[in-house]
Amino acid sequence: MEEKDQKENGEYTGEIKGGLRPSMKLVVMGIINKKPKSMEVILSSRPLEEDSEGDVGLQLKVSFREKAVQRNARLAGKWGSAENTLSFFPFAAGEPFKMEIVCEHQQFRILVDGQPLCGFTHRLSQLASLTALRVFGDLQLTKVA
Repeated sequence: MEEKDQKENGEYTGEIKGGLRPSMKLVVMGIINKKPKSMEVILSSRPLEEDSEGDVGLQLKVSFREKAVQRNARLAGKWGSAENTLSFFPFAAGEPFKMEIVCEHQQFRILVDGQPLCGFTHRLSQLASLTALRVFGDLQLTKVA
């Protein structure tokens, strides 16, 4: 990640130099707000606003009310079907967390505090086109790497 990347209280937008490739790992660390509603982590081809037509290789939407982590991807401007299955919900209000997104050949593997949370099979064939990481929501970011 570059120094010029923006990191504000609950929002971060950064560039992934050269794009994603298998064996890369992204780390997001932070503290969940006291009364959280949601947070999102997005890996996309362009760090522009949500309504742009850039491809999204992984969108992780965490809903604290529903205790759910929804995964999806957008190709050629169209969202696919969302995946929701989880074995547990790892986030707690007011608590710190460490999320790791491991890019493997077939999928993204998501771990929280060292525990495997879920996987998301790649829908985008050109992983290297994923050059932007965006994190926002009801959290205080402490580290993005």
